[in-house]
Amino acid sequence: MKIMNQEARMEKLASIDNIISKGPFAASWDSLESVGIPTWYEDAKFGIFIHWGVYCVPAFGNEWYPRNMHIQGSAEFNHHVKTYGPHSQFGYKDFIPQFKAEKFDAAEWAELFVEAGARFVMPVAEHHDGFQMYRSELSKWNSVEMGPERDVVGELKTAVEARDMMLCASSHRAEHFWFMGEGRTFDSDVKDPAYADFYGPAHGSPGPEHHWDNYIANPPDQAYLEDWLLRTCEIIDNYQPKVLWFDWWIMNLAFKPYLKKLAAYYYNRAAEWGVGVAINYKYDAFPVQTAVFDVERGQLAGTRSLFWQTDTAVQKNSWGYTENQDYKTATDIVGDLVDIVSKNGALLLNIGPKSDGTIPEPEKAILRDIGGWLARNGEAIYGTRSWVVFGEGPTKIAEGAFTDTHRSAFTPQDIRFTEKDRVIFATLLKCPEDGHVLITSLGAKRPAGAKVGTGRVTGVTLLDGSVPLLFDETEIGLKTDLPSGYASDYAVSLKITFAD
Repeated sequence: MKIMNQEARMEKLASIDNIISKGPFAASWDSLESVGIPTWYEDAKFGIFIHWGVYCVPAFGNEWYPRNMHIQGSAEFNHHVKTYGPHSQFGYKDFIPQFKAEKFDAAEWAELFVEAGARFVMPVAEHHDGFQMYRSELSKWNSVEMGPERDVVGELKTAVEARDMMLCASSHRAEHFWFMGEGRTFDSDVKDPAYADFYGPAHGSPGPEHHWDNYIANPPDQAYLEDWLLRTCEIIDNYQPKVLWFDWWIMNLAFKPYLKKLAAYYYNRAAEWGVGVAINYKYDAFPVQTAVFDVERGQLAGTRSLFWQTDTAVQKNSWGYTENQDYKTATDIVGDLVDIVSKNGALLLNIGPKSDGTIPEPEKAILRDIGGWLARNGEAIYGTRSWVVFGEGPTKIAEGAFTDTHRSAFTPQDIRFTEKDRVIFATLLKCPEDGHVLITSLGAKRPAGAKVGTGRVTGVTLLDGSVPLLFDETEIGLKTDLPSGYASDYAVSLKITFAD
C-alpha cells in the first residue's frame, strides 16, 4: 500500500478539523461532557482484551520485551544476546518475519469469545512497539505488509460483529515515543537510520527530569502528536470501533489539545454512524464526564456513580504470551467480575495468543469456565445496574491500579448486589459449605435511599438451575438455604423479588 506523503497528511489533518467543525461536538471539554455513556456498554459488562503482536515471538518476560531487551543488564537483554546474538545483528525488527500467525482463525476466536459470554472484543491495534495490527497508509510496519500479511483487526471486526459482539480497539501509540529509547545507549539497530520509521523517535531518558513518568517534561513534538492523531483517526475511520482504549501516557500534558480534538472527531463520526461509542482512559487523562475511567489490574473499593471499567488479564505476569504464564483461576475472575459489576463497572479481560495465532489451552479453559458460569448466572450481570449498596461482608478490596492479586479470598458472607426490572440479585462470592445464607442488607431495616427492594420479599430463586428456595424475613436479615447437597466452586447468584 502506498504510504501517505506529507501533503496527504496535511490534507487528512484538515479533514479532521472539518469534521469537528460540523459538530455536534466541539473540541472542548465543556462540549465533550455532554456525550454520555452508550446503553449497550453499560449493559454489556464483560469484554475480551487481546494483546497479540510481534512481542509474542520471543515469548520471554512480558509484552515489554521490545523495551527491556535494550536495557543492559536486564534478564531480557541477557536472554536476547544469548539466544539471538548482538542487538546490532538481530534487533526487534527481525522478529517480524517469525510472526507468521499461520493458524490464526478470527472466526474460531470469536466463537470462543461467545462461549466466554463476552459482549465486546478489543484487540490491541498498535502496542508500544509501534507495529500496527491493521492495514495502514501511515506506516509500512503493519501486519498487512509484513509478518502475518493479514489485516488482523479487520478480520476480527468481521468475525466479532457477525456474532453480535461489539468490535473495539486499543492504541498504545503514545508510549512508542520513548519505548525504544534505551536502544540508543549502545550498539543496536535502533540507532540505524534505515529503521528510524519503525523504532523512532526512540526518545532517550537521560535523567529523572526527562523520564517518561514525568508528564510535564519530555513532551512529544508536534510531528509526533500529529502522527498519533492521524493513526488513531485511521483506526476510527477504517474499523469504527465502539470503544477506543488508551494507555496511560496520553497523560503527558502535550497530548491535551490533541485528546480534545481526537475525542471530538470520534464522537462526531459516531454520530454519523448512529451508534454510541466511548473512550477509555486511565488516571486523570480525561475529565471524568468526557470518557470512561479505566483501572488497570485493579478495582474500586466502593460504587462509582459514573460507569467505569477494570482491565486485567487471565495472566498474572504478562499481557502478551510468554512460555511461563502464571494464570489466575476462573473462580477468582468470576468473583472479580461480580464485584466490579456491583460497583457500576465492567470487566475487560485480556488473553495472550501465541505467535502462530492459537490461543493457549489454559486460557481457552478459563474463558469457557467463565462462560459456563455466565450461562447459568448472567441474569445477575448483563443489563443490571448497581443497587443502593454494592454489597456486604468482611473482605476489603484494595483500591487502585495493580492491586488485582492483593486481596484476601472471599467468604460466604461477602455478598454483592445488582438490580434490574424491580428485582435484586444477591451474589454470594463464595458458596457456603453448610448451605445457610443470611443477607443482612435485606433485614427489617433496608439501606437508606433504596428504591428497589423496600417491600416484603415474595420469592428467592437460585439462578443456577432456576431453583425456588424457601426463605424467612427476619429482623437481622433475609435467611434462606441452598438446596441440600448443592456445592459450587464459583459465586452463587440469587434472584429476589419484592411486593413493591
